[in-house]
Amino acid sequence: MADVIEAQGLSKVFHTSVRRPGAGGALRSLINPLRVAKTAVEDVSFSVGAGQLLALLGPNGAGKSTTIKILTGILTPTAGEAKVAGVVPYRERQRNARNIGAVFGQRTQLWWDLPVRESFIILRDIYGIPVTEHRARLKEFDGLLDLSSFWDTRVRHLSLGQRVRSDLAAALLHDPPVVFLDEPTIGMDVVVKEQVRDFLRYQVEQRGRTVLLTTHDMTEVARLAERIVLINHGRIVLDGSLQEIRRRFGGTWQVRITLTDPAVDIVALPGVAVLRREGPRLVFGPDGPEAPNVNEALKLIIERYEVTDIALEENDLEDVMRSAYLRGPDPSEEAVEPSGAVQSAGSAVRSG
Repeated sequence: MADVIEAQGLSKVFHTSVRRPGAGGALRSLINPLRVAKTAVEDVSFSVGAGQLLALLGPNGAGKSTTIKILTGILTPTAGEAKVAGVVPYRERQRNARNIGAVFGQRTQLWWDLPVRESFIILRDIYGIPVTEHRARLKEFDGLLDLSSFWDTRVRHLSLGQRVRSDLAAALLHDPPVVFLDEPTIGMDVVVKEQVRDFLRYQVEQRGRTVLLTTHDMTEVARLAERIVLINHGRIVLDGSLQEIRRRFGGTWQVRITLTDPAVDIVALPGVAVLRREGPRLVFGPDGPEAPNVNEALKLIIERYEVTDIALEENDLEDVMRSAYLRGPDPSEEAVEPSGAVQSAGSAVRSG
């Protein structure tokens, strides 16, 4: 499968001015400002194949949005290279814009004072979409997103869910092979969220689009993501499946059983410890770094004991992701006086 999105060694450093304290410091900052370099993305590499949905996850400030802005051509990386559908996005922005659709949860590409349908007509003319194709796509999107119930309403009067559904349709009107979604369902109710998820599944599975999604909604991740790239402090922590993340960061589980025969001997199982015993009721948990996952442990227990009742508990995905975020390296940021030389991408530099 050919890679549609390719990122190789991407880094992005932003420079900001720091105000010194006091009135004298304010004057010094005006005449000879102290500049601080902050690394938002550092040596990020990954690829996404055609017809895949990848979730780019991480805490706030991890570098997710900066990475997406590089891939959409909004930002130019400080170092590294990126290609989207064979195009270097920040060098050929117009060509790249025809290959991608993008939805940012807090922004809209629709015209605020126009009805939704008129915004679609403007986008049709911008992208040069034939009228028959435009009509067919709107009919398809209407069936999936129920657009016609509100597309004669001005954008400023839409609810959040209606606006995001309209933005999704607008992003795909020109039939792009790649779609970037930066927290598209933030603030939506559960009904609209599921409608959007169904739409995204359809675009990936039936239309073969490549989707890069960022979100803090772990239900969305569990239901949509085939693969996850976890980024923290600008660096990739893990690139793999949801099962791999659970295995690395979510090892806590418990299996509770009720024995058919309370007098049966309890024997050691590999990687499984007896945490508690109350008559016929036993609670098992992981034992050591080689402990199996909850499904493997469940199989071992059922094969060894006859039970009348069994229940399992596993860390939910939010707990797993919290553990993954907290294990990331501490961010480093250092400032130096303007007379100092440039030390590194994460150090302070003198303004020119």
